[in-house]
Amino acid sequence: MVFRRSARRMRWLGCYGLGPMWKALLVFLVIAFAGQLLGVIFNKSWVQPERSRSLFALPSENFQGSSLGSCQPHTHIMFLKTHKTASSTVLNLLYRFGEERGLKLALPVGYQFGYPLSFIAQRVKGYRGPHVENFDIIGNHMRFNRPEVEKVMPADTFYFSILRDPVALAESSYAYYKNVAPAFRRAKGLGDFADNPHKYYDPKLRNNHYARNLLWFDFGQDHNANFSLPLARRGVAAVRRNFRLVLLSEYFDHSMVLLRHALCWPLDAVVSFSLNARQQVASGRSGWMSKSALPAPLGLTNEQKLKLREWNSLDWHLYQAFNLTFWQEIERFGQSRMEAEVALLRTRREVLARACLRDGGRPVEASRIRDKAIRPFQSGLVKILGYELQSGLDNATWEACLRMIRPEIQYKDLLDLRQFPRAQQPPWPDTLAGGPPVMRDSPVLRTEEQGGKRLVEKDWDGTVLLRNQSIKNAGSKVRLKW
Repeated sequence: MVFRRSARRMRWLGCYGLGPMWKALLVFLVIAFAGQLLGVIFNKSWVQPERSRSLFALPSENFQGSSLGSCQPHTHIMFLKTHKTASSTVLNLLYRFGEERGLKLALPVGYQFGYPLSFIAQRVKGYRGPHVENFDIIGNHMRFNRPEVEKVMPADTFYFSILRDPVALAESSYAYYKNVAPAFRRAKGLGDFADNPHKYYDPKLRNNHYARNLLWFDFGQDHNANFSLPLARRGVAAVRRNFRLVLLSEYFDHSMVLLRHALCWPLDAVVSFSLNARQQVASGRSGWMSKSALPAPLGLTNEQKLKLREWNSLDWHLYQAFNLTFWQEIERFGQSRMEAEVALLRTRREVLARACLRDGGRPVEASRIRDKAIRPFQSGLVKILGYELQSGLDNATWEACLRMIRPEIQYKDLLDLRQFPRAQQPPWPDTLAGGPPVMRDSPVLRTEEQGGKRLVEKDWDGTVLLRNQSIKNAGSKVRLKW
């Protein structure tokens, strides 16, 4: 077009009888200007490769799945973040949704709501009494306690959670909490533990809840109770009363489709990359595996798997009950409709992975992530992997991609700082040059007693569980207990 306009101008000028020298000069100037203009176009990247376009800022009707009708998105949400169930990935969805829409999150002072103690409203940062503050989303680790949650969240809050097969959960829990749970620490391996759990398990020892009926514990129930069918049925009934939707980590994508329709969210709001993926001993081409994709624990015999289900019988009954409910929900949703939306979700994830991530979207070791601020927290026997962003992304795409891969701890700190800009952030024992915290074998901090009173106690992640303002003047010596 530039050249066509230039040619017309030259013909117009020629009509007025300009001399040959002037015509040559004008041709030279026009060509130089056109060349300079093209150089600006390419040097300034007005034409960019496909992946550099802001996929999140573009209309994405083709990626949003079937119609949600006239429903309004839920913004009051309670997620019970169960352990080792892909719940960190779900929490990332909630963090992103809350941040993008300017919602107020109920955040803990540390990184968990006093876990493993039962949740109380006072552990929410900024809480000043029942419904004095308007919180929209709560989702960090807690031991569920509905009456206390209701003091924090509005009456129309949508409650949901996620479960996992107890055998696969036991494998993940063993790998992650090997140095934390005494029962795991004493066993030579998970198979050894499965063969005789009573040999290693002491219900009185702190953090052994990670080794038995962990889901049952997280839902606020007695995980050490002897199994009986009436007890198990009462527990399942309590979960049904309290939670409108229970997802399954083994069918994560199906779960996300059900969740987005229950919450009336666009598909992009539930598209995710697996966070907290664990490095595995390579077999074949794959050296890593996400929690939701992890098969039944490797190295266990069928007999040991049965023993683990028996050991975690309350969790197994809970999982079986909601596995049945889950597929009933899919039947109501429609099998063909579900498969179409799952395919759409996976396609969208692939598109965003190509746009956002290096190494073909595969997780990498934390030490290989150049941006130390997005290195994932490390714990247990295996390496927790993270992601690196593509270079050359435009600002909108870079910010959206960063939200999808930002680790839980760093994301919580960012949201905390935005909601409480003047509050001092709790210090970590050690950090990676401004990056994520590094915990050394996850110590449990306890205290000496002063006049029969415990002054301060911390969970393995550093969260203060009990506080007493007199600690400054107590003169008590704090010791580390491993």
